[in-house]
Amino acid sequence: MDGSLTYEEWKKGLSPEQRDALELTRKKDSRKSADKLKAAVDKSSGSDIIKAKNVETAVSDVNFVGKIDREIYKCVTEDIVTDEVIITDERIAHIKEHHPGDYEAYFKYAGEILKHPDYILEANKPNTAFILKRVIENGQDYQMILRLKTSNEPIDYKNSILTFLKIDEKRFRRYLRTKKVLYKSE
Repeated sequence: MDGSLTYEEWKKGLSPEQRDALELTRKKDSRKSADKLKAAVDKSSGSDIIKAKNVETAVSDVNFVGKIDREIYKCVTEDIVTDEVIITDERIAHIKEHHPGDYEAYFKYAGEILKHPDYILEANKPNTAFILKRVIENGQDYQMILRLKTSNEPIDYKNSILTFLKIDEKRFRRYLRTKKVLYKSE
């Protein structure tokens, strides 16, 4: 930071992605996040969102997960542009950090969960599917949040997994009691 600038002047010079990363750093209040922000600010000068891969809120590497049946997910929105589903490296890191062990042990079921959800519930955000699934093979219950790509978003966006975790049966039943069911498998 230039010593002649105030904090607010310096902050105004950041890109929106860098400001988002700064807020994330302040919220997490961790040295690791501060180092990521510093690296992002140093390396992304003059770059656009595609090049700013070090900023946690910027586009990061994407991983193809599978495809959805748009007919099933039309209960969330009629305006689903693609059936392709991805997960970003940033979201994988989120899952690993907030739900330790779930990604490594259970993400192999993601394709099945997407193709054959047991329930789709109303989510807190628009164009977002709150998916519940009991996998017969292991008898476990899973929750997945899927952001659906609509025609109002940039052309290169895809349906994207925001989070994924194993949940206990009690929480599974509570969600069914407390949230609006948009879809139930037959």
